[in-house]
Amino acid sequence: MTNSTMASSATSKSTSAGMVMLLQMLVHGSKRIIHNPLTAAGLFVVMLLLIVAMFAPWIATHNPLAQELSNSLQPPSSEHWFGTDEFGRDIFSRLVYGSRITLYIITLVTVIVGPIGLAIGTISGYFGGVIDTIFMRITDIFISFPGLVLALAFVAALGPGLEHAVIAIALTSWPPIARLARAETLQLRKADYIVAVQLQGASSTRIIFRHIVPMCLSSVIVRLTMNMAGIILTAAGLGFLGLGAQAPLPEWGAMISTGRSYMLEHWWLVAAPGAAIMLVSLAFNLLGDGLRDLLDPRN
Repeated sequence: MTNSTMASSATSKSTSAGMVMLLQMLVHGSKRIIHNPLTAAGLFVVMLLLIVAMFAPWIATHNPLAQELSNSLQPPSSEHWFGTDEFGRDIFSRLVYGSRITLYIITLVTVIVGPIGLAIGTISGYFGGVIDTIFMRITDIFISFPGLVLALAFVAALGPGLEHAVIAIALTSWPPIARLARAETLQLRKADYIVAVQLQGASSTRIIFRHIVPMCLSSVIVRLTMNMAGIILTAAGLGFLGLGAQAPLPEWGAMISTGRSYMLEHWWLVAAPGAAIMLVSLAFNLLGDGLRDLLDPRN
């Protein structure tokens, strides 16, 4: 039997074994998530957020942008469940529509950060040497600054706005993903099935993106899920400082910012959006813990 045939056989066996193991992990892990009350609660809140954002026009009781000054600063009631703000806008409706902005930020940042961090980490870990040194020193520079401070610097350079906030958050969120992907790649690059693929004459690009990246995905997905809580808090911080979504968009951090002047007498202005930020951030953390148990082979 030739080396090429042996390498091909080893690769196919490793792929089949990996698929079987993944299916077993999914079945077993799904049962664990269902029976884990904290993870189930996190999943429920995240699914509720998705449903609210999807059906916002039907769930909202009022126009979130309509002003009615004669009805300003009203406490929670049967007509306005979470009260009204200083312009008479219904806070519940603004929270409902604000969930769309939150999901928009989370989705865009994740779509940008995931591929960038995964590509940098796997390339750095696979090639090593000068490439690894350059990429990791750049990563260290980004990690050395607090995320919110670095995001503030980028937004100050780009200008306020929702899209600029997304770019700023993405530029500060990829380093942990790159570090994680590099650590996984360092363990994988000497594995038997990688050596078998190399014996077949596969290029480095093929090895990285077809054989190493799929093995890193589970850890990266868990990290991205847990990063979503930080993304929400950073977006809320930028909105609070007036550097994120601009008025009159119902972004939760901006709602807290506009309501802080009245919070001592009209507590509902900041309590409702603050509770929403806390609840959704906690839900993503709980879900991330559950996904870690689901996708970690050691469990």
